[in-house]
Amino acid sequence: MTNQNLTIKQLTEKVGNGLTPRMVRYYHQIGLLPEASRSPSNYRLYSESHVQQLQTIVALKQQGFQLEHIRKLLTTETLPPASDTLLPQLQQQYRTVIEQIAKLRQTASALEGLLGRDNLCQTVRTEAIAKLQLSETATFWDALDTATPAHPESFSESLKLLLPDLSERSEIEADLLAQLVLACGDVSLINFVQVSSGAIAAAREALKSGCQIVGDVSAIVAACDRPRLAHLGCQIITLIDNPHLTDAAEAEQEFWSSTAWHKDIQQLSSGCILVIGYAPSILISVCRAIKNDLIHPALIIGMPIGFSHAPAAKRLLMRSGIPFITIVGSLGGGLLAATALNALAQSTIEKPNCHCYLSKGNIHE
Repeated sequence: MTNQNLTIKQLTEKVGNGLTPRMVRYYHQIGLLPEASRSPSNYRLYSESHVQQLQTIVALKQQGFQLEHIRKLLTTETLPPASDTLLPQLQQQYRTVIEQIAKLRQTASALEGLLGRDNLCQTVRTEAIAKLQLSETATFWDALDTATPAHPESFSESLKLLLPDLSERSEIEADLLAQLVLACGDVSLINFVQVSSGAIAAAREALKSGCQIVGDVSAIVAACDRPRLAHLGCQIITLIDNPHLTDAAEAEQEFWSSTAWHKDIQQLSSGCILVIGYAPSILISVCRAIKNDLIHPALIIGMPIGFSHAPAAKRLLMRSGIPFITIVGSLGGGLLAATALNALAQSTIEKPNCHCYLSKGNIHE
């Protein structure tokens, strides 16, 4: 038998996920699955399209959809455009699921607090996140994946479909968030990005004045958009000028190996833009210098990575009183930090007279 001529047993084995021949026959009976061709001996023979449709049915069932809802979803193209009877039900089901997830997350956070967020918590959380991601991508997208080699991806179209409603954000901030999503490939990042009140205005003013750009390590400086920054008259310097640093751990150790780097922070020019995406201790030192009135940057893009110091450093940044763009928690990295700066430089050049951000400048969480 080939993939285009599967028996019902071969079909269920290929689809997996607990599918049985009895279930397949029932789906035929209720019109959920198209009838298969018949062999000379009157056995049903299934094609690859049956496999893909059953994979979709199984995936939707696992997400809690009722068979009648699944049937309507699979026949959407034949339904009138205003399928308003199904849509509210799906929206309500989605809302209920999200509310349940939020309540469970609160319970999990309380338990983590009692357990001290130990290794067990970290392991269980990591496994759960991995399981969720695998379940989302396992079988539901198989039918769509077959079409991907036929054409290049349209990133702008994908973003339109995936990005949440950003109408409350200014045009420049929405573009900044979109660029960050493109840089990491994860739409959920938007939930962790914080842009302080006045951050975009401060960035544009500083860039237009040809401010100094300070990256924490060479990798960030290398990722900066030098042509656009040069056009704005901005000089780019590296705080820890060691080209051999390859990751955040090395940058962190290098910063602590010499007091010279700590002193260099105190010499930063007033009105500069700091771009920190590697060592969290650099951001902590910067925040202390600000608190002691030693430096006065125009903006800090603070996105270092780490599991203890990075979240603490970002909290210090958010309390510093300096305009900032950050990603809460352990998320971040040099590419994202440089991407944020590049997006600001691009919008400053391409939209020099835009003032949309002035009426929409609150911190977003």
